[in-house]
Amino acid sequence: KKLDQKLACSHTRRIIMVEVELVLKIYIAFTLLVALAFSYAVLQSLLARKRLLRPRNVALGILFAVCAFITLKLPVEADKLMNSLSPQRAPFPIPSAEAVALHEKMFIADLHADTLMWPHRDLLARHTYGHVDIPRLRDGNVGLQAFTIVTGSPSGLNFESNAAPSILTDSITLKAIFDGWPLDSITSRAARTLFQARALHSFANRSGGELVVIKTRQDLQSLLARRAAAHGTAGAGRLIGGLLGIEGLHALDDKFDNVKAFFDAGIRMMAPTHFFDNALGGSAAGEKKIALTDFGRKVIAEMERLGIVVDVAHASEATIDGVLAVATRPVVVSHTGVHAVCPSIRNLKDHHLQGIARTGGLVAITYFRPAICGAPDVKTPGDDLKSIVDSIMHVRTLVGVEHVALGSDFDGTVHTPFDTAGVIHITDALLQRGLSPKEVALVMGGNVARVFESVLPDETTTAA
Repeated sequence: KKLDQKLACSHTRRIIMVEVELVLKIYIAFTLLVALAFSYAVLQSLLARKRLLRPRNVALGILFAVCAFITLKLPVEADKLMNSLSPQRAPFPIPSAEAVALHEKMFIADLHADTLMWPHRDLLARHTYGHVDIPRLRDGNVGLQAFTIVTGSPSGLNFESNAAPSILTDSITLKAIFDGWPLDSITSRAARTLFQARALHSFANRSGGELVVIKTRQDLQSLLARRAAAHGTAGAGRLIGGLLGIEGLHALDDKFDNVKAFFDAGIRMMAPTHFFDNALGGSAAGEKKIALTDFGRKVIAEMERLGIVVDVAHASEATIDGVLAVATRPVVVSHTGVHAVCPSIRNLKDHHLQGIARTGGLVAITYFRPAICGAPDVKTPGDDLKSIVDSIMHVRTLVGVEHVALGSDFDGTVHTPFDTAGVIHITDALLQRGLSPKEVALVMGGNVARVFESVLPDETTTAA
């Protein structure tokens, strides 16, 4: 029944997304025609030395202004619509005093948020929409947030089968146009990657020391030490680390040299695939769901050499098998549900959870409904927190608490039970389910600190 609900929800989402994308494409064509007509009318009046404020020019000018206004408003309205909170059957209980005290002193890490996909949103300012910004990270006492870069998304996105999109049929191309991304990002996924990476560095440079991009083992150690020293303080004393990742290495534009280019841009976690098969391997939502390719093995080896964490989120079963067969360092899945709790094609089965654990890696549990089966759709009140904790408990029982982490998928066009300020509810719920404070601290971020400290490059290696 749960699987049927997920398939129905995914099919409905696919139909809606296709219709929305068609409307947007028609709107772009209409806006371009209006702009050309207005420009031609003004030029014609100038050449004929006629009045610019002729009725036709005024009408076209007003229409062009309306289109421009809508174009400027669309990204924000889309963000509000696509990154919202899901309704719950009952309000969350007020966290216990024990949970509050523990949450305040823990190091908390989240391995997945797509916030950089929304460049109009200033990370340094507090917002009433979306899921992540620096003020709300501070409210949630989150010490490390992975900001994952999205560069390609097929039209009619679904969990079952997606063809690899061309640049023209890629939904991110539409987004790049509407959001005013650099011109090269319209035709190059590598350019989209570097644009979003630059955005995080820019936020860090403007943060007055409140946000630092984590690129080396020493960066992470410094973050941990400074946050521990600032325990009990507020404001800038609670430094926040940002870690750059990539969701799908179609971002390479099939060029091996871009692995090093992305490393130089500060990217330290990369997933071979996203929602469609590519030159590295198969996606769980791809058409053929192929295995890891020779090119994929070459890229994985280079990632491990450089100190980039390998992420198998969204990968096909065959590709996960391939990664686990060649990995020599810890592998993570940055955001997932578990098939035993929520039988979805995008969720990992027990043998893959065990394989990831054998590498010394991490299974980061996500918060959004199709991956946790919190409710049949985004409008129905559910019990999402219980579903998140059920997934965490399953991984703990199967492979041990030292292999569990958090991977929200915030701002990934998903609906979650709370934003990043509300992660204390997970702390409280884990304590209520019988985990010791030490175990809770591992799940909430201690495991991430340990694993990433073992994989990230040394600063002397990076400098070289």
